[in-house]
Amino acid sequence: MRWIPVSFKQRGLFINMFFITVVIIVIVSVTIAWTTIRMSEKFFFGKFSIMNATVMNQVIDSFESFNYSIVQASNNFLTSGTIKSVLSGKQSDRQKMTSFYTIGQQMKRIQSNFVPYDMDIVIMGINGVSFSTYQNYWPITDRELETSTLRKKTLEQPKKLMYQYHRLDKQKQYIVATRALMERITEKIYGSMYFAISEKEIRKFYTSYTSPGNNVYLVDKTGLIVSSNQSKLIGQKSRDFLDYAAKLKNSSQKYIVGKFMGKDQVILMNYLPSFDMYLFNIIDKQTAFGDLIDSKEITLILMGIVLLALLIVFFASRRLTNSLSILVRQISNVSKNNFDQYVAVTGTYETKQIGNAFNSMLDELHEYVEQLMLSQKQQRHAELAALQQQINPHFLYNTLASIKFLVKQRGKEDSEAIINALISLLQNTIGNVSETITIEQELDNLKNYVLINQMRYGNRIQVNYFVGLDCKHVQIPKLILQPFIENSFFHGFNQKQEGTINVLIWRDNELLKCEVTDNGDGMSPIDEKLPKTKRKQQLFSGIGVRNVHERIQLIYGEPYGVKITSKPGEGTKVLITIPCQS
Repeated sequence: MRWIPVSFKQRGLFINMFFITVVIIVIVSVTIAWTTIRMSEKFFFGKFSIMNATVMNQVIDSFESFNYSIVQASNNFLTSGTIKSVLSGKQSDRQKMTSFYTIGQQMKRIQSNFVPYDMDIVIMGINGVSFSTYQNYWPITDRELETSTLRKKTLEQPKKLMYQYHRLDKQKQYIVATRALMERITEKIYGSMYFAISEKEIRKFYTSYTSPGNNVYLVDKTGLIVSSNQSKLIGQKSRDFLDYAAKLKNSSQKYIVGKFMGKDQVILMNYLPSFDMYLFNIIDKQTAFGDLIDSKEITLILMGIVLLALLIVFFASRRLTNSLSILVRQISNVSKNNFDQYVAVTGTYETKQIGNAFNSMLDELHEYVEQLMLSQKQQRHAELAALQQQINPHFLYNTLASIKFLVKQRGKEDSEAIINALISLLQNTIGNVSETITIEQELDNLKNYVLINQMRYGNRIQVNYFVGLDCKHVQIPKLILQPFIENSFFHGFNQKQEGTINVLIWRDNELLKCEVTDNGDGMSPIDEKLPKTKRKQQLFSGIGVRNVHERIQLIYGEPYGVKITSKPGEGTKVLITIPCQS
């Protein structure tokens, strides 16, 4: 996540808290709004269904009143002996005239019960005789009626008064109440009766209660729409009516919200047992209740509440987390100030506790670092002292061996000069407790050492010194050149009888370079591949040479030290590199 700005990282807690709070507020607000809308709709639907049930009861009363008139008329027909005799037997012309008149008067009396309704009553006997109160109202011929499904279904269930849908054309649609004329004792059928009422007349039972989006459907058991204020749908079948009828029968609720004609509808249903049909009241949810709940206004109010809540949460969260963000920023900058800058203890109780704990940790860290540095410094001094104690006996042993050899070979005069040179050497090396000396002092010691060895070996090995004028007062570790002069004297001229040793010292920018070269025997490449020290640097043969390299790296670090290059027969070059310290 390197691309995230530091300020955002330091305010990560605030951003996370704010984001989570925003999500929670939005979810809770939307949930509450949705629940409120649903509960409001449910409450309104419940109240509406109660009011609508009252209205639909009035409609049902109209249907029941009509059915009661049909029942009374059918009972009158069944108890009429004249009608039975006319429809079941043969009569003379004179008897027929009398019977027709009598039946006509009786049908007029019966039709008086249907004054509120515009309808036609037809009776038909098994002997082919038929009577009609208003033949033009229901324009169906005797032959058509005799072969129609109306008569067939009537005769199949002769004891039942049933209502059937009959359609002649798009404009002439009827609901016909039918019943068989049957003797009660012998149950012999002698005819059938038909009460035909136009669908438009049936529609008058409920039209006053309908409105745009509020529709009524009279549906039979097959799902056929027998009557409706939606005249285009009359005569069509819909399985949805039967499905909703079954659901409402098994439901404790008086209504169902579902899909009908591709729209959300509130569906109410009453069963008319007399008609054996369903009376559906279907209300378009959007049309009827669209203005009840103003979704736009609710959305605006919801957005306002959410915005206000977000502003409160933003400033509250920022105030609570600001002190923590400042503390994080201060802690992040501590490393840039070498852990010397304490953090400010401000803000909330928790932030103050963290600040105090961090400052205490810094104190403990400083104390630990000081102890560690002191321990490392003591260890370094101990190592240097050990190396110094290592080189002093080695140097003294070689020097005394040379003096012993001279005393045996030459006598007291030369021995006195050698002893004086040794005393000077011991004063500047072993007697001087300082870790470093100037190059000028190192050269004096080196010349005394060369003098002792030239007394022993003669002048066959010449030593030359080339020192930069700006290098004489530069501080260097003592005895870093002597071991290499010693190596040249004892090991560099075993095959060659004479030669030259050159000592070169110069500045190279911020570095001091000391070079000891000889034109002696040299070494083979195999001799140069020496083992490595634990510091992964080259070890060189000889206690003194190895000691110089380790001391330089211990004092100045691994980038510095000794490098030796040599070729057999051409000589050896030793290059010492250390920082230049005046």
